[in-house]
Amino acid sequence: MVRVLVTRPEPGASRTARRLEAQGFQPVLLPLTETRALPVEAAAGDGAVAIAVTSANAVRHAPKELIAALASLPCHAVGKRTAEACRAAGFVSVTEGPGDAEALADTIAAGLAGKAIAYLCGRVRFAAFEQRLAAAGVRAQATETYDTVEIDYDDADALARLAGRPVEAALLYSAKASVALASLIARPALGYLFENTEFLALSARVAKPLDGVVRHTIRIASRPEEDALLALLSPPG
Repeated sequence: MVRVLVTRPEPGASRTARRLEAQGFQPVLLPLTETRALPVEAAAGDGAVAIAVTSANAVRHAPKELIAALASLPCHAVGKRTAEACRAAGFVSVTEGPGDAEALADTIAAGLAGKAIAYLCGRVRFAAFEQRLAAAGVRAQATETYDTVEIDYDDADALARLAGRPVEAALLYSAKASVALASLIARPALGYLFENTEFLALSARVAKPLDGVVRHTIRIASRPEEDALLALLSPPG
């Protein structure tokens, strides 16, 4: 059975594992990052006319008081999974975006010029979304609800989780996870497990930390969504 490494944090890792099993793959869970809630004031976002969310984790870690204070505002979610999380959290009017943060900024900027929006996000994020909104005259009030930190495995723990056997494919969802995986590959005790691995990344930005580290070309999903990422997997024989 084709072994597929899942590097995303929980609870997404287990959700992805179930999808892989349903498609006939053997998931191997090795989350390389984890998310942790940050303290947030319920008054965050005062004066905003709308909300933007580019990660489901931003909603999952947001305090209930903050969600309640913002729930009636129009909510712009980056894609399907984030939109589902926003609705589940209690946001009343949720619009599903194109799946990419920069594209979301372009989509909402025209209607919000000169106004302020509440931006629920993580401490670790790329600046392009906020920069595009600022260029269009939209004030994004960032509220960091969570942090993403690397999980440090020693050689023995990593080997045990991988059962000491190579993986045929590795799924990469974030640049931070790619950096962590590059570090594991560089270790003498672990490098052999990845000699023939096919690396599949959610975007070119996610793949970049592995440039020059892996032997094979890293394949990029056609869209920054899990459906497109899993579509890169060769059907199990």
